[in-house]
Amino acid sequence: MSASSSEPRVGVWLIGARGSVATTVVAGCAAVTAGLHPPTGMVTETPLFAGCGLPPLSSLVFGGHDTVDCPLPKRAEALASGGVLPSGLPAAVAAELEAADREIRPGGPVPGGTQDTADLVDGFTADLRDFLRRRELTRAVVVNVASTEPAPTGTALPPSSLYAAAALEAGCPYVNFTPSTGLHHPALASAARAGGVPYAGRDGKTGQTLLRSVLGPMFAQRALEVRAWSGTNLLGGGDGASLADPAAAAAKNAGKERVLADTLGTAPQGEVHIDDVPALGDWKTAWDHIAFDGFLGTRMILQTTWQGCDSALAAPLVLDLARLVSRAHEVGLSGPLDGLGFYFKDPLGEGPAALGEQYAALARFAIRLRTPRPERREPHPEHRAQPPGRRNPQPERRPSHAPREER
Repeated sequence: MSASSSEPRVGVWLIGARGSVATTVVAGCAAVTAGLHPPTGMVTETPLFAGCGLPPLSSLVFGGHDTVDCPLPKRAEALASGGVLPSGLPAAVAAELEAADREIRPGGPVPGGTQDTADLVDGFTADLRDFLRRRELTRAVVVNVASTEPAPTGTALPPSSLYAAAALEAGCPYVNFTPSTGLHHPALASAARAGGVPYAGRDGKTGQTLLRSVLGPMFAQRALEVRAWSGTNLLGGGDGASLADPAAAAAKNAGKERVLADTLGTAPQGEVHIDDVPALGDWKTAWDHIAFDGFLGTRMILQTTWQGCDSALAAPLVLDLARLVSRAHEVGLSGPLDGLGFYFKDPLGEGPAALGEQYAALARFAIRLRTPRPERREPHPEHRAQPPGRRNPQPERRPSHAPREER
């Protein structure tokens, strides 16, 4: 997005920058900024966040990493043809899509590539620092919106963790909107604690699990015994293809099942199934079958059907999170932002799983954003822990966008 010369600019660096979600984020931000569409679905545009000092949408500058080379304008046209984006919107925001596309750099690792972990992390870090410098940004938030990857089975860092390590090394706040490992890898624990930047995640809550986080507390609060809760997801697109891998689907389903166990106090019978249906494209259907007992053991059933567009559900949340985490960084917060559990299936920290309680925590988080903390002196860069993959790190001068120490 473009911004006035006097307006501080904030970068949003998207991992999976040419995917459906990222394309919808860029096009949607441009459309809302231009007044072409209202900010429907953006909680940060509600009165709850009035006066919080969030960066305006017009100040956001997009870039990112991806392993595919389809230009954003072409990707946006395909999404418009599928009904994901409004007809005519790609042409109306073509300049913004082209500007973001120019800031996308090759991701990795790629099949047959020769770069090792250290080379990849160093390269991703250099891309981030170059983005900050060239675009004269006050900071940049790294947001992972790439396809779900299987849980790692060895000690090597998976791709999502390579990008997370680069974010730490570049001093950038980080958001994991996917169920992939990211900062959760044990090898990054020390660097995350010492990094001095805020981070949030994981796995954006957009459909079936959002509904579960509302219905689960309802059954518990009304003392209704849930005997079984089964679910099925039908989806296409890149997400459907990646979740056809049983290991990736298992990573996705873990958060869905955890919400039920946390809100009901027990894990009911039943499983969640994910079916790849390529013909559905970016649209998904989630069906739940809930068997529960009422007074005197009367057996009853509740069935729900959620049909929605995955990218249109996710994009406003990504914009919210980029703005919230940027502001958290600005006011001096660091470490896991448990006040943002409202947005995730598997949130960091020990916060509640029920949506109502998570919204209350989000409201408390908004108050924290209105109260900047006093400045404190930075530790010298060479005293900070380095993420894995950095070879022979050399002390370097801390740029103006560097994170503040945790208070």
